[in-house]
Amino acid sequence: MKYKVLSLFSGIGGIDLGFEQTGDFETILANEFDVNAAKTYGKNFDNLLLVEDIRDIDETKLPDFDILLSGFPCQAFSIAGYRRGFEDERGDLFFETLRIIKEKRPRVVFLENVKNLVTHDNGNTFKVIKEALSHHGYYIKYQVMNAKEYGDIPQNRERIYVVGFSNKEDYLNFSFPEKIKLQTSLTDIIDFKNKIDDYFYYTEDRHSFYSHLVEGITSQKTVYQWRRKYVRENKSNVVPTLTANMGTGGNNVPLILTDRGIRKLTPRECFNAQGFPNDFQLPEDLSISHLYKQAGNSVVVPVIERIAQNISSALKGYACPNVQLELFA
Repeated sequence: MKYKVLSLFSGIGGIDLGFEQTGDFETILANEFDVNAAKTYGKNFDNLLLVEDIRDIDETKLPDFDILLSGFPCQAFSIAGYRRGFEDERGDLFFETLRIIKEKRPRVVFLENVKNLVTHDNGNTFKVIKEALSHHGYYIKYQVMNAKEYGDIPQNRERIYVVGFSNKEDYLNFSFPEKIKLQTSLTDIIDFKNKIDDYFYYTEDRHSFYSHLVEGITSQKTVYQWRRKYVRENKSNVVPTLTANMGTGGNNVPLILTDRGIRKLTPRECFNAQGFPNDFQLPEDLSISHLYKQAGNSVVVPVIERIAQNISSALKGYACPNVQLELFA
């Protein structure tokens, strides 16, 4: 029997997918407020999806479940969100997650956010979250993990993952996965050979800074970015952190040198850089900018899957190796 999952702030379902790929978890209900993200979610999942503000959800009417997933909006805790934290109106959405945790008392709580959550307001923001969970009886472990180190995905993407257990034995059995060697290459997720739609290419007649791109973008072994006045090369030879505003231009657009010219990544390639499988469907009636936003807002699926596998083992009574993180309860 699979563990039942409630998914909050589901987005396009990256966290749900990572858990379901283990074969041990099944999402029974999800919630997402953004209608475009919900459209993508609906094309890839069969479970019930509530497309509404989480504030309008009556927690007393929710079905029972074993694990709660919450990738609550990260803008309130990121540099891009001006680091306002709980002063930002989006910061209180963690407490909407907590409201449901208090009512339903799931066996496991899984949270995902930007790594800046740890240091925001000199650590006070994260302290509030930890203390709120421990106050309601959860033993927690957390870790900042990079996709290129823990997911075998060539993207420099650091996120914090928090796992809370209502059962101390489950907590003691759990540890985060260890680092693995990066074997997936850029050529595995990006098409450097074939011609694609002209829209994605940079040309001299359409881009005034094209000569700077030609001068700076010289290798197919890495990914670049145009920084308004110069070309920035990713020295790690991986995709730089994908962002939600990639589709708006500026300096957030990953650029590559292909056999057919200099171009930006396609939305599908961005989804590849998040570890989504090839059969994950992208709605054809959504704009390219919306697809870029969805990719940038999502998670690295293989990292989620590896954490979910260890959670499953812990729930089954199998101790994971390397159990050594801090206890808050």
